[in-house]
This record gives sequence, C-alpha cells and structure tokens, in this order.
Amino acid sequence: MVEQEHSTAIRVEALAAPFQVQAETWAQRLGLPLHDEQAGFAVQVGGDGLQIQQLGPDAPGAVRVDFVEGQAAHRRLFGGGSGQMIAKAVGVAQGIRPRVLDATAGLGKDAFVLASLGCEMTLIERQPLIAALLEDGLARARLDAEVAPIVERMRLLTGNAIEHLRDWQGEAPQVIYLDPMFPHRDKSALVKKEMRVFRPLVGDDQDAPALLAAALALATHRVVVKRPRKAPIIEGAKPSHSIDGKSSRYDIYPKKTLKAPAA
Repeated sequence: MVEQEHSTAIRVEALAAPFQVQAETWAQRLGLPLHDEQAGFAVQVGGDGLQIQQLGPDAPGAVRVDFVEGQAAHRRLFGGGSGQMIAKAVGVAQGIRPRVLDATAGLGKDAFVLASLGCEMTLIERQPLIAALLEDGLARARLDAEVAPIVERMRLLTGNAIEHLRDWQGEAPQVIYLDPMFPHRDKSALVKKEMRVFRPLVGDDQDAPALLAAALALATHRVVVKRPRKAPIIEGAKPSHSIDGKSSRYDIYPKKTLKAPAA
C-alpha cells in the first residue's frame, strides 16, 4: 500500500466555543493561523487541554501529554519502580537519585518516570509544538494532588538543546539523557501514533553526534543514550556498555561514579 503524503501545514482550532480565546492565544504564541483549509495538522484546544491532530481520513488519533491518566498513571503505579531499565541506566540506586537533564524531552514520558522515582529533572524540547504540549500537560498535572509533587520536579526549557548545553548556567546536571529521533526506513516502525504524527513535523535528529559531544562536555557523572536495539551507536565517543531490552537499549557513557550523598 502506498503511503499518502500529508501537508505539514498546521492550523490552530478550538474544539468548542468556550475555548476560542485560548485557541487565539496559542495561535499567536506559535505563529500559526486559525484558518487554513490546506492544513494537514491541527493544534486543537478543548476540555482535555492541548492536542495535535493529523487531519484526513486515515489519520491516527490526537496526541496530547497526560501525566495523570492512561499510560503515565499505569507505569507510575505498576511499572516496576527503580527496577526499570531507564532507572538503572541513569544510575538510580539505593540512596541515589541523580539530577538528570533530558535534552530530547519529546512528550516527557521518560522524564516523568524518572521524576516519579525522585529525580530532579530538567527537560529541553526544541520543537515548539511538542514543547507546547509538554507545557500544557505539566500545567494540568499540577492541578492533580497525587501527581503535582512529581511534576514539581520537572522544569521545562525550550529551544535548541545543543545551545542550552553549551551555554549552561548554574550547577551542571549529573546525568544527561538523550533519545534522539532515529531515521527509520522500515514503515512498520512507524506504527506508534506519536511517531506517525510527529515524524513529518520534526524529522530525524541529524545533529545527534554534536548533541552527544555537548552532553559529554557538560554532564558531571554520565551520559545515557536510548537507541533502537539494533541501531548503530551515535558517531563519536564510544559507550562503555549498554543495557539491552526487547526493542531498545541504553548506551552508557560514564565519567564519574554516582554516590549517595553523605548522611
């Protein structure tokens, strides 16, 4: 079956009249039109917050950030805690909760897992639409009594991660976590709804080697890179070891041993 090409033009729309003012505010902030009949995507504002919807008959469902319900809630409650691969990869251990910078935040799923385990998280997202979804999701999560303490450990920065890392002010992160968009060629790898929606808008991370170099220069203790399990390592420095899962792996670039703070 031949995949249809979708327009990457984007419009903003309110899903109901009461959200029109919010839609106009987002349109102004994002520099997007409120009306565009040729748009292939819509940033929609409604009762469930902000979401991105690909338009057209074969489009997948809307994508939004939700730290309170759904997958995030299930993983927080039943996801395996500090035994999860990502927790081991960044160095979560008895008495150790490193300060982590997630320089490719995306929808914030990995950062939320680490924040729920007690890590202080800084998130960087350079794609303005995804950053907007994250901002909206964090704002809604702060209204939930159970989740609010977790997202208080999540600070969002927007813009180019390499520039943020090179111009970093203040205490450097102990661990920098990278999950750059990998250039898939296998169409079956695009089945995830988020990937189907975002890949036309975001593209692949062609500057991953420069991002890794900047991360290694800034992190005090280690850099962790998430990759598809069979993908090559990022060009540049070599990891010391990897933690392998079924579909992905974590490449570890250690600099210094993480230790529990002195009592």
